[in-house]
Amino acid sequence: MPTSRAMWLLFETYHDVTYFTPESRAATDALGCKGGWMGYFGMRAAPLGAVAPEMVVSSFYNFHPWMVRRAIPDAWRVASPEQYLETRLEGADGALKRMLGDRDVAEAAELALEAARNAPVAGRPLGAANAILDVPEQPRLKLWHATTVLRESRGDGHVAALVAASLDPVETLVLFAADQGVDPAYMRVARGWSEEEWSQAEGRLADRGLVRDGTITEAGAALRADVERRTDEAAEYPWRALGAERTRRLAELMRPLALALGEQNQAMRQNPMALDVVKELSELF
Repeated sequence: MPTSRAMWLLFETYHDVTYFTPESRAATDALGCKGGWMGYFGMRAAPLGAVAPEMVVSSFYNFHPWMVRRAIPDAWRVASPEQYLETRLEGADGALKRMLGDRDVAEAAELALEAARNAPVAGRPLGAANAILDVPEQPRLKLWHATTVLRESRGDGHVAALVAASLDPVETLVLFAADQGVDPAYMRVARGWSEEEWSQAEGRLADRGLVRDGTITEAGAALRADVERRTDEAAEYPWRALGAERTRRLAELMRPLALALGEQNQAMRQNPMALDVVKELSELF
């Protein structure tokens, strides 16, 4: 497994206390958000500023535009982007403290921050927007900030790979679900696509020989593998800059944190990434 993918399993798990934990939802409810999705779109898009919904549709990529437009720009009338940034830190801090207690993460935070400072930002709007935010002083939030920069930079690179593969947002989800064995009905609900739109995307993919009767073909699996390979390759630079020895040390420090979070974070039990953190980390490290 490429270093960038192995490290993604670790930093994604730490970042993923954001948006869907009880602490995060309580913080956005207190802010005045109308539902969890307004809080999600507001907090995740906040580093970009009070942008139009089209910017969020573009950079988040696989959400149906109507889901975004239900939340943006109304979210900016509820609170400013700066308030959303404060709120997501509040939610992340509460969730991390509940699940990790007072574990010492200072060394991991400094190593991850150095890696994040080398995360590519050219052509990566979410990565760049998060990279220029102030770094929190509290170690667990400093680590959260670093993991967020790394995951958004990697995510931007993944979107670029999808565009290069000529996979539109709904086609991306259809092919991913077929490849990973994720229930299409769950994916449609999670990202807002209708059955008709899903079926039309299946037809377009079938015309390209990538799926057949809802099942991924050899060509489809090869394309999915190529997208993941390109994503991994485009995310390697932070780890080359950090160096092999310090990257191994960061992985050593992050593994028990990721396992603890993977076991406790209910939002990760079922997610559109089809990521079973505890299983994958147990097999990998």
